[in-house]
Amino acid sequence: MGIESKKFKNFINLLLEWNSIHNLTGAKTRYDIENNIMDSIYPFKYIDMPKRVLDIGTGAGFPALVLAIKYPDRDFTLCEPKNKRASFLKFASLELGLDNVTIIKKRVEDYNSPPFELITSRAVNNTETLLNITKHLRDKNTRYLLYKGGRVIEELQKIKDNLIFDIIEYNRRKYLYIERLINDI
Repeated sequence: MGIESKKFKNFINLLLEWNSIHNLTGAKTRYDIENNIMDSIYPFKYIDMPKRVLDIGTGAGFPALVLAIKYPDRDFTLCEPKNKRASFLKFASLELGLDNVTIIKKRVEDYNSPPFELITSRAVNNTETLLNITKHLRDKNTRYLLYKGGRVIEELQKIKDNLIFDIIEYNRRKYLYIERLINDI
């Protein structure tokens, strides 16, 4: 499913409408939102999409709501503590008919669930903090995909755990894909 699909067009229109009132994201134009959609999807050219995904701090829907549109046969849990953003995510998922989305209006530290296969996050906290606040939501098979910027190497140097990871680069984005935390084996 390309970003020209009806669901993506509807998502863009919903986000433009809500964002004009609630200031959900810095992406203010159709072009900006399309770029954020492409940014959300890009790393899955290189990694497989598992069945069960947790996204931390989903905000205006990047990346998890976008991924739920792209992968309707996968289950996405969107953990967003802020009222206006959680309300938008709930409304958008209902409007778009996304039966594969669950919205959790909590901080991830306060959410309990069986382990997820993949944990994603975009522009939320540093890598070490994300790994620490999600310990209770992972097992030895859990992978992470963190949408990072230029400081990812600096963040990795501060982590005490040994990681098996790869960094995928696209434009100014660095996608940190953590395949395994050695201490969790």
